Amino acid sequence: MKAKYDFSKGKRGAVIPVSGENVRITIRLDRDIVDWFRSMAEKQGGGSYQAMLNEVLRKYIERQAQIASPEWHRHTLEDTERRLSSGQEKILEWSEAKNKLRKRFE
Repeated sequence: MKAKYDFSKGKRGAVIPVSGENVRITIRLDRDIVDWFRSMAEKQGGGSYQAMLNEVLRKYIERQAQIASPEWHRHTLEDTERRLSSGQEKILEWSEAKNKLRKRFE
């Protein structure tokens, strides 16, 4: 073993560059979440708990994209936008809207 090593040309960071679309980040997660993913990776015979976590997040995102608003909702929003832009309707302050509703149901 040498008495002194020269690290003047050394670089900080990972020794092996990350390939593909992966991005290295620092994230804080609850201990029980990380423990669960690690144990699931172990039960499946090894592998990366981080890859498993990535897969779960990807499936969640894909699922959110599949949840569509009902057709009537789109029509209702379009009608409201049309009335607002034509001046037939205005956006009320919360207190004004609350008073208007109270009067309607008295």
